[in-house]
Amino acid sequence: MGLDAWITVATIAGVMVLLAFTRLTPWLVLFGGLAVLLSCGVIDEAGVLAGFGNAGMVTVGVLYAVAAGLRETGAMTWAAQPLLGRPRSTASATLRIAAPVALLSAFMNNTPLVAIMMPVVHDWARKHGIAISKLMIPLSYASIMGGACTLIGTSTILVVNGLMTEQLGRSLGMFEIAGIGLPAALVGMVYLLTVGRWLLPDRAPAISTTDDLREYVVEMLVPPGSPLAGRTIEDAGLRQLPGLYLMEIDRDGQIMAAVSPNVALRERDRLMFAGVVESVVDLRRIRGLEPATDQVFKLDAEHVNRSLVEAVVSEACPIVGMTIREGQFRTRYNAAVIAVARGGERVTQKIGDIVLQAGDTLLLETRASFANQHRNSRDFFLVSTVDEYVPVRHERAWLALAILAGMVALVTTGTASMLHASMLAAGAMIALRCVGAAGAMRSIDWPVMAVITAAFGIGRAMDESGAALSITRWMIGLVGSDPQLILAILTGLTMLFTNVMNANAAAVLMFPIGVQTATQLGATGPPLATLPFVMGILFGATASYATPIGYQTNLMVMGPGGYRFSDYLRVGLPLSLALWVLAVLLIPRIWPF
Repeated sequence: MGLDAWITVATIAGVMVLLAFTRLTPWLVLFGGLAVLLSCGVIDEAGVLAGFGNAGMVTVGVLYAVAAGLRETGAMTWAAQPLLGRPRSTASATLRIAAPVALLSAFMNNTPLVAIMMPVVHDWARKHGIAISKLMIPLSYASIMGGACTLIGTSTILVVNGLMTEQLGRSLGMFEIAGIGLPAALVGMVYLLTVGRWLLPDRAPAISTTDDLREYVVEMLVPPGSPLAGRTIEDAGLRQLPGLYLMEIDRDGQIMAAVSPNVALRERDRLMFAGVVESVVDLRRIRGLEPATDQVFKLDAEHVNRSLVEAVVSEACPIVGMTIREGQFRTRYNAAVIAVARGGERVTQKIGDIVLQAGDTLLLETRASFANQHRNSRDFFLVSTVDEYVPVRHERAWLALAILAGMVALVTTGTASMLHASMLAAGAMIALRCVGAAGAMRSIDWPVMAVITAAFGIGRAMDESGAALSITRWMIGLVGSDPQLILAILTGLTMLFTNVMNANAAAVLMFPIGVQTATQLGATGPPLATLPFVMGILFGATASYATPIGYQTNLMVMGPGGYRFSDYLRVGLPLSLALWVLAVLLIPRIWPF
């Protein structure tokens, strides 16, 4: 190897060590490595900027906007919730989560999907008395398995597809990867339901979202035309809500206390709940319920521009000693009182009839600017925004699903490229108000984009410095020219790299080695196709199961599931080995050498 190749190999080794054994953020480490390569003259500025113009990288960014439209309309939750049902056992619960998540992950990026499903699974597990540590890793693994079945399922496949288009003049079909992805998903499902279920820990999460001493009282209405009308309390999902208690129902002036779960809801029922703020936020997202007070509908702010704010009433507030209705709270502050908490005391009156006292904590739906305007107001001691609240546009859920179906159809039929179709879908999401332009921008995971961009630059250095060619020749000299054996080594190395650094980075770094392998083997024997080696690398890069740092969904569920690093190794390593064997045996039969 020449000096540039040695510098490249040493830089990549340093990057891998830092990613595996430090807490430095991946994009910072990768850009640091890129800076070293640029400073040493291994690549030029054009090489550094190569990732910014790659179609795969741009497609990943655009798809975040599509996912934001699905999230903000509640479309994915609406599609997944009926599939969860009532599990009879932990195995049943695992299947009910893994199957729909794998299916949904095939058609949307798995990172935002896991973000959407985590609170749904958390609440569902608590409601049915299942340890959350038994479900969070299966949630992440199922999203990775499903994402490896279509072109749009994960950013890693889109990145490799962009490289294939640039360097091989060929792109993947929408379902081409399913040849190996679907069998791997089936094997993974069987593993999670059998061996994996026993290897998962039975542990409490590190953070409980219901450890909150403030108990709010909130009044909700079943409006005319609500899909909840005619359904029982239990069927509507309103029984045993985590951190939330249904105190009573007001039906035409008749109070129903100690409500049975078999009571059927009717239009115009007014439901009185008591619970913590996180549960009140979740209640606001349920399709078919709305605040019982009409003040929220008179706000001088469009629904999508509203936010939830917590405010503590001070002694100087001019309406202390008056009811919320008498004090004309909505007119005075252009804010609607959704719920009230009073220092551990349960307030039983309807929202409008509550007499405000100094120290009461109010949950308000108001303009996004309310917190800044009243942060220093004498009327309130403390004003803070509830960050996790995003207004859900339930009425546009069907539009979001139709846009997603249209995007898949365009790519599947070959009418448009993945980039073209995703741009049309993102534009439609914004134009049809499934997501706002600002929300679409906020949805982009910029650290992930930075990792992809930096990895492209390092991958180009691997190719231009001769490091990829040298590694390929060394590997062939070591193990011979048996293509299946070399495929096993390439796939195994990629699986190792994706678990100790990053899936996208591993794919980009190994891609030139796969291309050079086919070229070198063809030069010493019969010409070999490049595709089986590329598919081995692609599959290996999507198999991030053995550590929490290899893929962002594994890291996302680590805290809520109460996991340790060793849990991933214990559960994920056997799965990785099984899928490695499957890939080595199956890939040459689907994409012959």
